[in-house]
Amino acid sequence: MKKKLIAPVFLSSALLVGSIPVSSVFAQPVDSIGASNVQASKEWNEKASVPLFVKERFAEKFTSSSPSNALNYLKKHQDKTGVKNPDKNLKVKSVQKDELGMTHVRFNQSINGVNVEGSEVIVHFNENNEVVSVNGRVNQTIAEDAVDTTASLSSDAALKAALSSVDAPEELTYEPTAELVVYPFENENHTAYKVNVNFMGDEPGNWFVFVDANTGEVIDKYNGLMHAEEHKTQKGAGKGVHGDHRELHITPVKEDEGGTKFALADYSHENLQGIFTYDAKNDGNSSNDTLYVGNSAAFIGDYDRAAVDAHYNSEKVYDYFLNEHGRNSLDGEGMAINSYVHYGSNYNNAFWNGRHMTYGDGDGEFFISLSAGLDVAAHEMTHGVISHTANLAYRNQSGALNESFADVFGVLVDDDDWEVGEDIMAPAAKADGVTRLRSLSDPNSVVVSNAQRAAYGSGVYPDHMDEFYDMPLNVDNGGVHVNSSITNHAAYLIGQEIGREKLGQIYYRALTVYLTSNSNFSDARQAIVQSAIDIYGEGSEEEAAVQSGFDAVGIY
Repeated sequence: MKKKLIAPVFLSSALLVGSIPVSSVFAQPVDSIGASNVQASKEWNEKASVPLFVKERFAEKFTSSSPSNALNYLKKHQDKTGVKNPDKNLKVKSVQKDELGMTHVRFNQSINGVNVEGSEVIVHFNENNEVVSVNGRVNQTIAEDAVDTTASLSSDAALKAALSSVDAPEELTYEPTAELVVYPFENENHTAYKVNVNFMGDEPGNWFVFVDANTGEVIDKYNGLMHAEEHKTQKGAGKGVHGDHRELHITPVKEDEGGTKFALADYSHENLQGIFTYDAKNDGNSSNDTLYVGNSAAFIGDYDRAAVDAHYNSEKVYDYFLNEHGRNSLDGEGMAINSYVHYGSNYNNAFWNGRHMTYGDGDGEFFISLSAGLDVAAHEMTHGVISHTANLAYRNQSGALNESFADVFGVLVDDDDWEVGEDIMAPAAKADGVTRLRSLSDPNSVVVSNAQRAAYGSGVYPDHMDEFYDMPLNVDNGGVHVNSSITNHAAYLIGQEIGREKLGQIYYRALTVYLTSNSNFSDARQAIVQSAIDIYGEGSEEEAAVQSGFDAVGIY
């Protein structure tokens, strides 16, 4: 029998995992908004998300690795892949060539030109223009049941319904978007508007709301908050939350009065729009947020410390993805990296809201300033990478993978240990035995402090599928934070065999090349195994380590 080391918990269950999906190392969707709209009884269509992974032992050669030849392959092998009428039902999403010379053609499944939510197919060519594998998920009910994709409701009306359904404030962070999709839900393929609404405030949200395109009814929703001047950047310095001396890239700015001041704005990286840190001022009013500015090039005041760490850690994470994976920022194309500190009042969370990182100061009892953790910054920024690659849907197993990949890259960037959140725990929490949020090396050693979540399992984070927490969608979006520790532990076991660097290379390839939005744990195993084979060869020690790691946690 496994020994369960359970740390004592002294705070309310809301604190460890608060209010932020797709983002936070420890957050959950805002239950006051989202609990009533998803219920345990709701299920996806039985055949609406059918996985496929076709591996060609004898590759089929083409004259080029083009979308048209990818379609030719799929059309010829419909029985093998299960993708019916691909030339009619697939729409090119992207074409990506990687450092191994492989080309990956990604398709959206569509009907009448309307994308089917969560259904993607990827055709993989090797450097010789041979198709070597196909993977993804397809909605087989589309072929059996005709879907009327006409919309009598306007996108403006859908937006109004979506805003009302999530109690959105008047001030939105970004202009909302509305995309017409086919949405498989509750044994029916709905024609719906997928509306994305983003706002800050006391209960921040990055909501995805699906509104029936004919009746205006809200079908489903979930919070995806994943809790011409020349600028002369120069060197500055600061003191972090734990008193560490930080070398910073800052920019002098001229004020109307008082002469030159210095902003936490870094323009020193080629082809990057910049790294910026903002002050949210603890006032709950995002319209008052400003670029963090100091009177000198030394940011050493107590109030500066959270900003210093956020700015410093953002650059460290940027450097990791650039140097290890050749990725230029979160989107791969040099997007600005923005962080906001001093968010809320005694706010015990950090999150990626779909566009930027946000850090609370903690309440001083459970957490200190959350920007103090390099692994926290890496976790949140990895959510940004995920949203620009596999875009793993933030619910159930795909959501747990979203959290897990963020944790894995968190400990790869902050490589002192295999723990998450050890640098943001307040003295009182440590004194009570709560020294980190999650452990990749020993998940069972960390208690699930949220009582509602703990009720669905053993009370500690699981490290094997026989400990899986079977949660409804209205609890932790179906267990995204808790069940992530199963795949976390697989990554740890693999890393122990092959080292962190190789682990990062394999996981990055799986995330950017093979995974799709509705991938589950089994899909992830296949993607990670295939990535090991791509890089290190079939039958390699690296492939064996991956196979062994997933076997050990019961993912077959």
